[in-house]
Order: sequence, then C-alpha cells, then structure tokens
Amino acid sequence: MLTTAAPWAASDPYTTALRAGHGPLYLRRTDGWLLPLDVERWCARADPVDLEVLDRCEGAVLDVGCGPGRLVSELTNRGRTVLGIDVSETAVTQTERLGGQSLLRSVFDPLPGEGLWDTILLMDGNVGIGGDPRALLARVESLLAPEGLLIVETDDIDVCECTLMQVIDVTDSRATGRPFTWARLGTPALLRHAARAGWRPVALWTSGQRRFAALRNSCRSRSSAEPLNSPAVTSGRRARKPSADDTATG
Repeated sequence: MLTTAAPWAASDPYTTALRAGHGPLYLRRTDGWLLPLDVERWCARADPVDLEVLDRCEGAVLDVGCGPGRLVSELTNRGRTVLGIDVSETAVTQTERLGGQSLLRSVFDPLPGEGLWDTILLMDGNVGIGGDPRALLARVESLLAPEGLLIVETDDIDVCECTLMQVIDVTDSRATGRPFTWARLGTPALLRHAARAGWRPVALWTSGQRRFAALRNSCRSRSSAEPLNSPAVTSGRRARKPSADDTATG
C-alpha cells in the first residue's frame, strides 16, 4: 500500500468546489491521467439512481464519505436513522445544513455504533478510500451488524488499481491538492477482494450508467458495541479535526 500524504477531501480545490457547487474538478494520477469528479451531482439532491440505492437500505445507515449530504438528507427525510462521516469540514457543514447528522471523521477513526449499523454505503467511488480495499472491507465489517448490508458503487469499467492521486482544478494551475493514495475498483475486482474476506454478493445492478454491488459478511458473531442512540450519534460532530495522515473519505 502506498502512503497517503493528505486526505483529498481536505484539499483546497475540493473545498472550493463544494462551496461553489460545481467543478471542473478532477483526480489526476501521477502519469497525468485525469478522472472527472461529479461535483454537481454530489451537491444536488439525490437523483433517481441514488433513490434506487436508498430503497435497498436496511435499518440504520452509515454513509461513509458522505460529501455534502444528499443521501443523508434524503434518508433523514424518510425518517431513517442515518449518520454521515467525512474528513471535509465543508462537507460535514453542508450535510448539516440539509438537516442531516454528520461527523468530521475518517472511517478508520472510532465511530458510534460500531458493530450495530444495518447498512453501510460506499458511494461515488468511496471504495477507493485509503487505497487498500482489504483494509477498508475489514473496517466496514467491524462497523456492520452481523448479516448487515454493504452497498458499494464501483467503477464503470473493469479496473483494479491503487495509485497516488491529486485533486486538481484544471482551470487554475495553482489549485492542486497534495498527493494521497486512492483505489479504483470495478465490480469484478471488488468481488475478488470481497470473496477473500468472506463477503458474498446479494445483488449486482447497473442504473443510469452507474454500477453497484450489495454484499453481506456472515463470518463474525455479534460483539458488544456502543448503542446507536448514544450522544455520539445525536450530538456534536467535531470530535476532532483530521490530521494530514488520516485516511480520506470523499
């Protein structure tokens, strides 16, 4: 695993784009290849494809890398127990402005309700967090209730890579974030990583040119965990600011 220098969600170009509600914003690989980031969609309300995903959610939902909160807001409006986490303070603030609850944390930080979440979302490519899918899947397993549901949005091509990336605004050569480690996984790669860790697919689908997988892991027994109605869920979001060494969520 490559070492991440800084969380990409904390980079200035990302913060600027979230505040503006639009790009252009890209991930740039070290060889110069660019991946466009769909900031406009992230900053809008949940679209029909998102709503399909949310219809599949079960029980209490943890949205990892919630961004500006479109999914947390929609689930909140449905009366669901839901928490978003993100390492971007701007993203957390925007989520709260939409009426959702969010914490300024990495998925690898201590979190409320560990071992009790019924559904965890890794949307918008967030399966790439930290650049180590095995570590991320192991962490998600520890957060989910036994037989809990993991919903992952995968890349739209069959890809499996871990590399250094930077967030850039192509209209401003000075607007470049520091390098961090990120992974890109298509559905076949996700399923290979997941199978090694005891996950089984329960649904695979494509909607609006976006690809998704729903997985369960039944390899562990229930352990004691902090109740989901604890003050950590229902009160203040800023337990601490993430350091430059935190794993990114976006």
